[in-house]
Order: sequence, then C-alpha cells, then structure tokens
Amino acid sequence: MLTRFFERYTGFLRSLKIVYVLNNLLHAPQLWRNRVLYRQYGLRKSVLSPLASGDFSRRHPDIPWLDRQDAADRLAAHPDFQKMAPAMQAKVRQFMEAGYCVLEGFFDEKQTHALNQEVDALLARGTAKFNYTGRKIFNLHEYSARADQAFFRQPELLDLLSFLLGRRVIPFQTLGFTQGSEQRAHSDSIHMTTEPQGYLIATWIALEDCGPDSGPLFYYPGSHRLPYVMSADYNSGNTAWTIGKDNNRRYEDRIAELIREKQLQKQDFIARRGDVLIWHANLLHGGNPIRRKDATRRSLVCHYFAEGAICYHEMSQRPALLPRTDGA
Repeated sequence: MLTRFFERYTGFLRSLKIVYVLNNLLHAPQLWRNRVLYRQYGLRKSVLSPLASGDFSRRHPDIPWLDRQDAADRLAAHPDFQKMAPAMQAKVRQFMEAGYCVLEGFFDEKQTHALNQEVDALLARGTAKFNYTGRKIFNLHEYSARADQAFFRQPELLDLLSFLLGRRVIPFQTLGFTQGSEQRAHSDSIHMTTEPQGYLIATWIALEDCGPDSGPLFYYPGSHRLPYVMSADYNSGNTAWTIGKDNNRRYEDRIAELIREKQLQKQDFIARRGDVLIWHANLLHGGNPIRRKDATRRSLVCHYFAEGAICYHEMSQRPALLPRTDGA
C-alpha cells in the first residue's frame, strides 16, 4: 500500500496531492464513515478528496470544555472531578491552565523494560522500521501488541484523556523513538488537525530516564491558548495540485517568529522512566538537540482524537485514515 511506501519515501511524489487521493481510494472503507460528519459540518466535497482548514466555510463554534472561558467553574462543579484525589485535581487544572500535565511513574520499570526489549527485537528482525525521518517508528502499536494494549489503550489513561477532552477519545496513531526527535517547536494541530479545533490530545511516555544531554522534549506552557496556525497563516507554498516545497520548514519558521513575538518561555521536560506527559493539541513543543553522541531517549508518543470530530492532516491536506473497526 502507498501508506507503507510513504513512511520511508522522501522524494517528489510526496508533494503531489493526486498521490494522496489515490491512497484515499485504496483506503476508502476507512473514509466512508466521514460522510455523516462532512454533512454535519457543512463540507460539500468527497471524503476521498484533499481536505484542509480552508475547506470549512466557518469555524465550528464547539470547542473542548476545558478551553472555554467558564472552564474553571465547570470543572469545579463536575462530579467526576470532585471524586478525584487532590493531586490528580491539580494535574487536571494544570492541563487546563498550562496545556499539559505529567503523571509521574505511571508505568513501572518492568513494563517499560519489556517494551524496550520488544522494540529492539522488532527492529533487529526488520518487522518494524524507522520512517523517512530516521527517528520515528510510525504506528508502533501495529507491530507490538504490548505497545498497543498495555500503553496505547491503557484503560485508566483513556478515561483521563476522555475526561480532559469532554468526549470519548479514539486511539489514532503512535510513534516509537529510540533517540530524541530534535524537532523544532510546533503544534500537533498542523499535522493532525480536527474540526472542531482542539479535539486532539497526545501522550509522551518515557521508556527510560532522560538526561539533559539526550535531547529532552521541551514545551511552552500556556501556548495552547494562542490562535491555531493553519496553512493560510504562513507562506506554505501550496497550490491546487501540490504541497508546498519546504512547507514544514516554513511553518516552523512562523512558529519561531510567534514564540519571539509573544516572548514565550521554554521549559524542558527531564523525564524519568514511566512518566507520562499529556499535552493539548495546540501546545507548542519539540525536541532539544542531542548533546551526547549516541545518547538514547526511548519513548512512545500516542495521539488520540475525540469521537464525533473530523480528523485530517492540515499540512499534507489528507483526511485521516481512521482506525478500522468491525464492519468497517
């Protein structure tokens, strides 16, 4: 399938929208279910066509409940919040106010060690491979039942994420890392976008202790409150037929400008094995440079979007291929 091909391919074909349409045709059963949502949100186009934020004539007014102006009052009055331990209540408030929270030691050493061993074995056999970035194992959960069931679909974590979004979350995508990404500051919403906006949430799971020299993850607290930066908000270079050359670099340049303009304060995440960082769809984050040769930063990133939201990829203008279910 083209999806597997494009995980490792870096050439000109990645810029042609028609190639993505062909991939959509090959995965039509995973897209048919979008038809009801397209009608609901006023989209008058095929579910197999390219999709971008500019296709929505207006932004849908619905936003996640913790992004609303009365979020603090609504949170305090929520019966499930009132049942939480004070420490967990503080973490939920931090997510609301800063755009992230950390669950320290959520996974134990035995669990993380077992997954690391499994990832090494999958890479050694060639069953799993790094994608075109050379850093990411795309959708690791498709190769590892342990990653899928014990981490990606961990029941307590799914319940918490669903509470934070105010809707049931759908496990969507995973990325496995053995080294730091060294990726510049960005928001997930340019890569995995939702309509209405904000109905995506992510976790970053530390599979080993992370030191300051191993390219630790960083984020900008409170940046989730900034307006979403979509393709129309920077010089993407997109045309009717192609994705703009250096689109990602141009986007990251715009984000760097925004950070300077707003004087945002960067914070590094020096994680311990088993820690889980939960972040908002629009939180600006990235990976620091690796300062020690061959330093590892084993981790698993999981993305989820909310039931009832349209999910698509703004930068490449593709509707998201939804997880298959029985009868799909």
